Amino acid sequence: MHKAIDGLDDLSDRLLAALPQTQCTKCGYPDCRAYANAISNGEAPHNQCPPGGQEGIARLAKILKKEVLKLNPHNGEERPRSVALIESKACIGCTLCIQACPVDAIVGASKQMHVVIDEWCTGCDLCIPPCPVDCITMVPVTGKATGWDAWSQELADLARNRYESREKRLEREELDNVRRLALKAKNKAKALDLESAKTEDEKSEIERKRAIIAAAMARAQEKLQSSS
Repeated sequence: MHKAIDGLDDLSDRLLAALPQTQCTKCGYPDCRAYANAISNGEAPHNQCPPGGQEGIARLAKILKKEVLKLNPHNGEERPRSVALIESKACIGCTLCIQACPVDAIVGASKQMHVVIDEWCTGCDLCIPPCPVDCITMVPVTGKATGWDAWSQELADLARNRYESREKRLEREELDNVRRLALKAKNKAKALDLESAKTEDEKSEIERKRAIIAAAMARAQEKLQSSS
């Protein structure tokens, strides 16, 4: 979760707003917010975002009041915007690409063909590595236009909203799963009756299982409390 550091919260927010929101991780950070935080507290330079290209670097430099650097080639190159295309005949419906997409731009179900919604795809490439049958290709859709010339603030805002919505959904799903597991553990603990033990070994085994379940329930409770 984002936290203000030494009064840099506003700076981090302004840097985040200047990023293209593709959530591609090419900058070396897990998302655009993490990269903006790293820039704001001096942990990362402002030239590590290939989707934003040179104009993106100039935007960040203006906010930081620093010089405009060249894009770091280690992070990639400025290029035309692409969208993912899934070859229908080769898709096996494994859902790995759906799980990898940071903006929920891929729809489908297990063992059914998946489809990419072009308007939502940020061209992040994150769906390609997990595909076990290599049925995804990135198709350029902006001609020779690259960086912010191949993107827009409207698309960036849409991508940011979809990413944040996905993060909230995943958090809800994780907490729901924690609650289900906690209830299951509670029921298991009730079923472990020490009075049913006929030997000391059986009693020790029941106590061992109870301790394991109690620890699991404590971890679940701590996670639920921290999320509230």
